[in-house]
Amino acid sequence: MLLVNNSDRDEVETERELGWALENKVLLLYFGASGCPRCRRFAPLLKDFFVRLTDEFYVERASQLCLVYVSRDGSERQQQEFLRSMPKRWLALPFEDEFKRELELRFAVSELPRVVVLKPNGDVIVGDAVDEISRMGPACFQNWQEAAELVDRNFLLAEDFDDCARRSITDPIRRLKYKLGKRKGARRDEKEEEEDGES
Repeated sequence: MLLVNNSDRDEVETERELGWALENKVLLLYFGASGCPRCRRFAPLLKDFFVRLTDEFYVERASQLCLVYVSRDGSERQQQEFLRSMPKRWLALPFEDEFKRELELRFAVSELPRVVVLKPNGDVIVGDAVDEISRMGPACFQNWQEAAELVDRNFLLAEDFDDCARRSITDPIRRLKYKLGKRKGARRDEKEEEEDGES
């Protein structure tokens, strides 16, 4: 499984650069589709929310925030067209990635749009933040940041960055996949225990 950046094809970032995009950040998983009327109304609000927290035109220092688009678009072309109108710092799961379905099941996504807010370790802060983002705008990020207990990187010296153990770009999403697999295994064990108890 991999993530792709939303930059032009000639602005390819290295895995290390993309890794920094996820590390020590509040992670938003945006489940949406360009053909969904509610998503079309919400997407500009989400775009403004993200830009106001990460664009240095609005803030002195970009917030520790990362967004991954998990598309339910009908085609890869629709997904690409939608992403072209969104900030270049957004990440996305490739259109054909099967892990999208696992994420939908993990977070019980039944209707769109849906924004799941996660700590860097994959724990859920908010199961659906669409209303919160719509009502409060960037103000709600402060609560998420506190809940995520993020490390303020401004206090690290340059050499500390080099010594940090590198994790994969998809580490936060992999942790979710691991938790999902672990749950399936636990359910299987419970069923086997019940069957043993009945016999």
